[in-house]
Formats: sequence, C-alpha cells, structure tokens
Amino acid sequence: MRRQHFEALSPVCPRCLRDNAHRAGLKVELVASEKGDDIIEGVVRCSEADCRLEYPIIDGIPILHPDLRVFLSENSTQILARQDLSAPVASLLGDALGPGSSFDITRQHLSTYAWDHYAEFDPEERVEALQPGGATRVLEAGMALVDSSAEGPILDLGCATGRNCFDLAGHGDDIVLGVDMSFAMLQVARQAQTEGRIRYPRRRCGIVYDMREFNVAANRAAHVDFWLCDSLALPFADPAFARIVALNLIDCVYSPMGLLAVLNRLLLRGGDALLATPFDWAPNATPVEAWIGGHSQRGPDDGASESRLLAAIERLRADDAGFTLQTVAQLDSFPWHARLHDRSTVLYSEHVQALRKLD
Repeated sequence: MRRQHFEALSPVCPRCLRDNAHRAGLKVELVASEKGDDIIEGVVRCSEADCRLEYPIIDGIPILHPDLRVFLSENSTQILARQDLSAPVASLLGDALGPGSSFDITRQHLSTYAWDHYAEFDPEERVEALQPGGATRVLEAGMALVDSSAEGPILDLGCATGRNCFDLAGHGDDIVLGVDMSFAMLQVARQAQTEGRIRYPRRRCGIVYDMREFNVAANRAAHVDFWLCDSLALPFADPAFARIVALNLIDCVYSPMGLLAVLNRLLLRGGDALLATPFDWAPNATPVEAWIGGHSQRGPDDGASESRLLAAIERLRADDAGFTLQTVAQLDSFPWHARLHDRSTVLYSEHVQALRKLD
C-alpha cells in the first residue's frame, strides 16, 4: 500500500460509513514491513472510539472490507495460499483437490484475466487468431468517448490483475487506484507493479495448467496502487475521483443501481465514468429483482438491458436532485474475447457507456 495514495485519498472506515454514515478516518497503526513509501505488511485502524476495527495489509494489499471477519473466513484459502510452489507440485495439488475446488476456481480466474492483461508480453505465447488485450481495447474505445482532460485521482473498479490501471496512469500525472475483491488477482497486479514481472497458471484444458512467468510493462507503476475493497462499500466519504472506470462490473454486483449511486457519490464535479458490460446477468452475483433488463420481455422494451440502463440513470436524476450523472456517449457493441482454455473462448459484445458528473 503506497503511502502517497493513502494520504491523498484519506480513506474512512467502510464499516462506520456503511452502518452509521460516520466519516471515521483510517490511520496506519502498524508497519511490520515496508519498502520506500510502500507498506508491505501492517495494520490500518479505524479512528472511531466505538469501532477501532483493524484492517490488515498483506503483500502490500490493504483489505478494507466492512465485513472483515466474514470476508477473511470465506477467503482464507486464497489469502494464505503460497505463491512459491513449483509447477509440478501445483499441478499435483490441482489434481488432488480436483475441479470445482477453491484452488481450481482461483486458477481458472487467474488464467483468464492474467492471459488477457499480459499474455502479449509472454515469449512462449503462440501467435493465434485470438489475441490477448481485450480489456485494453475496450478501455481505449471507452476513453475515446470521454473528455480526457479531467484532472484528479482515477479509480478502476473491478481491476482484476491490473493492466488497465497502468494504461490509465499513462494518460496523465494523476494517481490511479485499482480495486477488486479477488486477493489472488490483486497479487498478480502487485507483481506487475513492484517487480515488472508476473507468474500465473495458464489453463490448457480441464485442470491442466502451465505455469508462465515473464517480464511485463507496467506504465508509471509508482502512480498506481491496489486495494481490496467492496465496490458497493468503498472507504471514501466524499467525492474523490475525476474518473471512475468499471468494466464488466455492473452485471457482477449485488446492486447495479447501488453501483450507479457509488459513481455519482464519488465523482468530482465535471468528472466522468466509463461503464462496459455485456449484461451477462447471473443470479449468483445479482438477484433477478436487481437486474437492469434481462427479464420481463413482455414489457415495452422487450427486456432490453441497454434501454433500461439509460432509463434507470434518467430516473435517478429525476428522483434525486443530488444525482447528476448524465450519459454523454455510448457504443452499442464492442467485442471482448475471454479465453477459458486452449479450445474454449467466450466472445462478449460489450455495451460501452460514458457518463459525466454535471456541475
């Protein structure tokens, strides 16, 4: 965790903010290991006397989750997992634990996202029709829709293994914060940031993985930091960001409308937000009642998510004078390939939408 990001963004306790609307500041309580302004291991504590909840910093990643005990209990395997296992031993564990295990699910996610974000730098990657970099291309297409002159901190929600954070840092001198709920993916992002190198399991088929390790380009790495946070319970009380990017996220959170409220609350006046989604609704991530479209095809818009998203934003503007996000541009369809394994690829057709926080 970089001190410059922590001091510039002045985070507050996410539990106090969520439960009591208290703006209880967080402070660094303990530093067990650090390198320069980067705290590798330590503790951040809430300043509220009735709370004083402690949040750990592990491998340079602060875990700022409002339900910390529950989150750590449900994700302890991922957080405590070793990163130095040899490829043969990791393969043996994968075979023994089998498909569907938390170990296997984590490897699948790492394979898909790390491949897309960084495989262009892998000297062992075969030249195929399917090219990595889908997230980068979607970001570039979206950035062409927004006013790139917005100045101030940048937030990347659902940053996964971090590539877009480095690309965003290349657009100016502002600090960039990447936020995700996957500790394993944030570890890869941190490797790219601090070492200019990543190591990840590339899925070949089934539970067969090849461990890949190679150097990567991480633009302006000193301007980037990665925190583990819930996108619906972020540790910020006031508008703090000139730009917020949320790619493939609105259909993966419990409350899509709540995410729109978060964007409106945290954007500075004149700031912009960039959304991209294939509207790939799934009930295990978002209850059907919270879907924006994707159901009730008997209605006037035949259940179309695109028109309902636009209508939802206008409805929020009409019902809440403090909600001033306005759609300024959109792309109806932009391709994004997600590689699952050697013989399986998902092709998403992304709806890309740019919004502005009006003065």
